[in-house]
Amino acid sequence: MSPATGTTPDAIIRVRGLSRDFVMGSETVRALRDLDLVVERNEYVAIMGPSGSGKSTLMNILGCLETPTRGDYWLNGQRVSGMSDAELARSRNREIGFVFQTFNLLARATAQRNVELPLVYAGIPADERRRRARATLERVGLADRMHHRPNELSGGQRQRVAIARALVTQPALLLADEPTGNLDTRTGEEVLALFAELQAEGQTIVVVTHESSVAAHAQRRIVLRDGAVESDEATVTRGGAGGHAGARPGEGRHEEVRA
Repeated sequence: MSPATGTTPDAIIRVRGLSRDFVMGSETVRALRDLDLVVERNEYVAIMGPSGSGKSTLMNILGCLETPTRGDYWLNGQRVSGMSDAELARSRNREIGFVFQTFNLLARATAQRNVELPLVYAGIPADERRRRARATLERVGLADRMHHRPNELSGGQRQRVAIARALVTQPALLLADEPTGNLDTRTGEEVLALFAELQAEGQTIVVVTHESSVAAHAQRRIVLRDGAVESDEATVTRGGAGGHAGARPGEGRHEEVRA
């Protein structure tokens, strides 16, 4: 571990003593309670938990959408807890690709223009934006749908556009919130198969879900309850092995996670 950053060289996510409190009238609700977590580069992790478990709060903090009350968060070697709003926005744009349940595509824009949008915010020149958007759409199997608008695409194709938009900035982390929630079973399986392909190519993925069938596709499943980690274990993937490719079952965890 590097004493300068407080994180291991291959850790994309490291949180220590993470707590998030919300004041509601005269009461303080502890959404997260002194949580420690490490996600290494190229891991595929599912975070689960019942309503009120803290998984949405944790996702928001991991996505640099809000800050913890206490504790530290390093993202790809940079300490982001305590950053200003402007600094958090830069980290979101550079380091994180978001995939949402509802796709969040611009209705009047083509698939290519939707994918280009994060690059516009990043100040990338137009020619480079178009090149990268086309290449990323090809990567998710939509080479023949670049000039279609969302209403001309199926649900699965729209989610693939959203995934391409998340990937176009070449983020350290792909963060997906219920990515199959608006898809039928077959289409959801296709999207999850795409995630597995992306992870095999080196992408770090964290999926937040309440569905065990979705979590089963990940290498590792973390279950939250009452703001703390209830369990953290390697899954038996459809490829037959838990954890990293080639690992024996049970070897997918890099570090014990404690609440």
